[in-house]
Amino acid sequence: MDWKQQAEQAEKRMISDLKALISIKSVLDESASTGEAPFGPGPKQAMDWILDHGREAGMTVKEVGGAAGHIEIGEGDGLLGILCHVDVVPAGDGWETPPFEGHERNGRVYGRGAIDDKGPTIAAFHALKMVKESGIPLNKRVRLIVGSDEESGFRCMKRYFETEEMPEIGFAPDADFPIIHAEKGIADLVFSQLPGEDAGPLRSFRAGDRTNMVPDMARAEVSVPVSELEGDFGIFCEEAGTRGELERHGDSCVITLYGRAAHAMEPEDGVNAGVRLARFLDPYMEGASARFTSFVTQAFGGGSRGHDLGLDFFDEISGETTLNAGILTYNGSKGGEVSVSMRYSVMYPKEEKLAACREAIEGSGFTLDIASDSPPHHVDADDPLVRTLRDVYERQTGEQAELLAIGGGTYARTLEKGVAFGMLFPGRPDVAHQADEYVDIEDLVKAAAIYADAIVSLAVEQPTDKNN
Repeated sequence: MDWKQQAEQAEKRMISDLKALISIKSVLDESASTGEAPFGPGPKQAMDWILDHGREAGMTVKEVGGAAGHIEIGEGDGLLGILCHVDVVPAGDGWETPPFEGHERNGRVYGRGAIDDKGPTIAAFHALKMVKESGIPLNKRVRLIVGSDEESGFRCMKRYFETEEMPEIGFAPDADFPIIHAEKGIADLVFSQLPGEDAGPLRSFRAGDRTNMVPDMARAEVSVPVSELEGDFGIFCEEAGTRGELERHGDSCVITLYGRAAHAMEPEDGVNAGVRLARFLDPYMEGASARFTSFVTQAFGGGSRGHDLGLDFFDEISGETTLNAGILTYNGSKGGEVSVSMRYSVMYPKEEKLAACREAIEGSGFTLDIASDSPPHHVDADDPLVRTLRDVYERQTGEQAELLAIGGGTYARTLEKGVAFGMLFPGRPDVAHQADEYVDIEDLVKAAAIYADAIVSLAVEQPTDKNN
């Protein structure tokens, strides 16, 4: 079967479907949570949209607890899973294109979720549809499993697998091509300020909404006159290549500073507005305020690799450990808190490193707690699943399928044996979680062909592990 030709014929429908899915603002809204929509109306609406399209295509569909669902084709005892998500991170600032409309121009579709993960979901759905319409008999079932809380902790997958069958093998089209066979561990660390000192001039501080995004805006209120800050602030912004504002607010000053959003898997791709604002404020602070700005500056101002906290590590399988200070808050009466997403290497000596961190922050006025922890995920390079997907990729692209490791977490880690498989192609910039997120239409079509080939290759002639 010429899957490339089949995908090209489906191009217009894929574009139309993607634009429609992007137009659903599927951002987590727990304030509007219900039993039928546990993560808010947007994520539920997006999930219903894709499940309804599965029904229209004559596929078997099931919804699970309003949190996840699946679309299935094929027959047999075996089960291949393709795990996607339709929830997205908040839009943030700096967009030239409306984030929730789905605009097509210059060979691209723009909108929040275009590459993470609505575009890949559409490619995988159309691949499933092409395989079904081809009439090729499958000797196992293939499920497109769709979640609605990937960006906020995978609760959808936890709910799904409480009652549903675990696929024997699978892949998640939510990362990079060729194949990601290793995902770093993801731990949420919380650094909390100890009470005891006078609050100082910092009345409030806020940056970021989620630990998996680099904060692109920070705001603080300080009891320091505007006249005392404005000269230095202008110089600071110019030297840092950023922008911000100062505003009088009664007897205090409200400061806003902007950065650049990026995914927490590589914080260096962004500019952390919270860390920058803490650095600017630090010389003006005293008491508990100074403890907060000094800690943020010293712990995170030197980069994202955790050297100043004793958390740095590197291994050959997955590379460097990274830290993203994603949520930074300070309240004059309660003190400060920094929530950090740590993406740690596959071979990370976790207990040893956490002990080193606690020693490093002794005397800083802060304590360390672990809010959550998802261990690293790794599938051996010689596993039959990996070998088959390498063959598919090379057959469809004519390029060598190198194995990769990432700091991001995909649904692949929820599988007993799963990898991340596209759909960001080598050489393409990663614009996930950034303003003016987009997907190249050419890549959307090419990925659909690859996924169709992968479905047939894995569900017609399933690789078997000789060790099992």
